[in-house]
Amino acid sequence: MALLHIGAILCHVRSYLFLTLLVISTLSVSGQDVAIDSLKAVLKTTLPDSSRVSTLLELSAQFYRSDAKEARRLATEAKDLAEKSGYKNGLARAYKAVGMTYYFQSDWVETLVNWKLALEVFQEVNDLNGVSNMLNNLGAVHFSGGDDKAALDYYLQSLRAAESSKDSLRIVTALVNIGTVYLTKENSKPLAFSYYKRALPISKALGDNDAIGTCAVNLGELFLQERTAIDSIKLYNPDSALHYFEMALDAYRHSSTGNLPVALKSIGKVYAIRKDFAKAIQYQTEAYQIAKAMDARLEMAQVLLSLAGTYQRQGDFKQAIAKFHEAKIIADEVGALYEVHDAYQGLAMSYSKTADFKQAYNYLNLYADLKDTLYNADMDKKLQAQTLSYEIEKKEGQISLLEKDQELRSLELKRQKAIKNGTIAIGLLFLVLAGGLFNRYRYTKKTNAIITKEKERSEQLLLNILPEEVAEELKAKGEAEAVQIDQVSVLFTDFKGFTALSEQVTPKQLVHDLHECFSAFDRICEQNGLEKIKTIGDAYMAAGGLPVPNSTHAMDTIKAAMAMRDFIAEGKARKIAAGLPFFEIRIGIHTGPVVAGIVGVKKFSYDIWGDTVNTASRMESSGEPGHVNISEATYNMVKDQPGLTFTSRGKVKAKGKGEMEMYFVDLA
Repeated sequence: MALLHIGAILCHVRSYLFLTLLVISTLSVSGQDVAIDSLKAVLKTTLPDSSRVSTLLELSAQFYRSDAKEARRLATEAKDLAEKSGYKNGLARAYKAVGMTYYFQSDWVETLVNWKLALEVFQEVNDLNGVSNMLNNLGAVHFSGGDDKAALDYYLQSLRAAESSKDSLRIVTALVNIGTVYLTKENSKPLAFSYYKRALPISKALGDNDAIGTCAVNLGELFLQERTAIDSIKLYNPDSALHYFEMALDAYRHSSTGNLPVALKSIGKVYAIRKDFAKAIQYQTEAYQIAKAMDARLEMAQVLLSLAGTYQRQGDFKQAIAKFHEAKIIADEVGALYEVHDAYQGLAMSYSKTADFKQAYNYLNLYADLKDTLYNADMDKKLQAQTLSYEIEKKEGQISLLEKDQELRSLELKRQKAIKNGTIAIGLLFLVLAGGLFNRYRYTKKTNAIITKEKERSEQLLLNILPEEVAEELKAKGEAEAVQIDQVSVLFTDFKGFTALSEQVTPKQLVHDLHECFSAFDRICEQNGLEKIKTIGDAYMAAGGLPVPNSTHAMDTIKAAMAMRDFIAEGKARKIAAGLPFFEIRIGIHTGPVVAGIVGVKKFSYDIWGDTVNTASRMESSGEPGHVNISEATYNMVKDQPGLTFTSRGKVKAKGKGEMEMYFVDLA
């Protein structure tokens, strides 16, 4: 009979991402018993070492979920035989199998140690499929552990290996997993979109319904994200979302992953947005019934939350409250804190709508308390991710010590046979060496902790200088390529009468005042999603829409400019009241294309270039104190935005630019 085939790829799921789990094939209990008996019978026959290794690994896989200890014993036996017989490919697969036994027990350190050993052997025998597989699996573990940066690095390496070997299935898996990492990042969803779009046609060519469903459902979710944009164009489009959700539904109907409730729930969400509540409830109810039939408790809670949201949108708060309570009970049972959190939030809102303010206040407090708990849990996970690499290094150090210890023991035995009277001397030598190694290990452990701490400090300093995306590229490649960004809003500020003021106050007071202003500007930029570029004397330069493009950069920049203007105005009022010299400020904004990149070798600096920068500077110098002066290009991007008023200045002469249309912008 055919032996059970072990799936070569691991993918991981995070809440609400609905990433398909492409893992090990499964059999019914009776089918599994037959496979085990068959494999045990094969092992009783005379087999070549390579066949025995493969059979042991097939048998080990039968026990991954049911008996990890037995699975590990069989995988270790296969590893020892492969090592003894020099069967490298079998050795790599055996390390992988040992890692699998730890993986299903969530022992990440042992999992990673064994999978790294498997990767080394696959690389040694130039098995690109095996290399891609292990890189992907290593990424999946780091993703589970909360270390998205390490996960992304492994996934990208896996993609390169899969492309080299032209393995379409592993290419799809890497693309989907890379997209999923980006999907968790608020400002990187356009990148998630691009990777899912690349993966979808390959999935269709393979006829892999699990992969098709994964790509389609996540693409659909992106089309429901109002802030997601590609090339400054918002993706939000419920019709497109519905198209992809229906594609996912069709794919999941032909697969065995149990993801049907995901697609049905998502389709219901689109109909709720369209206010076709009858259809929304129909789809979400079907999703719940399927999840209930599978006893998928987490999915049941998630579908009930979605159904409650539909009732809430419909204005049927009584039904919404009932469904939120059902979801909360199930989420409590399975320890799904994020779902409990969402249920509390929904209950607080629904009770407030029914004027039951006592219950609303009660659930609002529960929601706030749990939010703090989840925040602490997220911080714990980040800490776990930071320490995971150190724990792995420590474990690998222990393995190295063990191997060295075994070598010394072997040497000692050989010398005992050759020179019996040298046993005592050799024993003393061994103890000295072992003691030295142990002291070295303790020193290395302490040094590694210091290095880790200093590395974290260095990375934080780097992020203070460069945008996170640019810093990651610099660390990965040793350089960061300059890129052209088609739409960026550039802001310049300058203080009026700065030179005269510098003659009235001490240098120390002048620097203190500048520091106070620029520190406030830094906070304002961060709050509004702008990237500070640099300061030049008393001038401040920032930009919206980079390094990751977005569609809100013009409005974000105007909001930041008004906050800066108001901060200086408040300071001016205080100074006047105290009879002290004060600052006034001019602010200018222009929108257009720029080239962005890093300059410098020893002292890095992120900067932007192009006529857009020069024009923005002219908007500032052509403005007036206490006003935000914008160009016609910026005006055209925000003129229809509510809450703003504009004063046309007509054509104003700008140095080096001739006459240009300009506008003062203010709050309505």
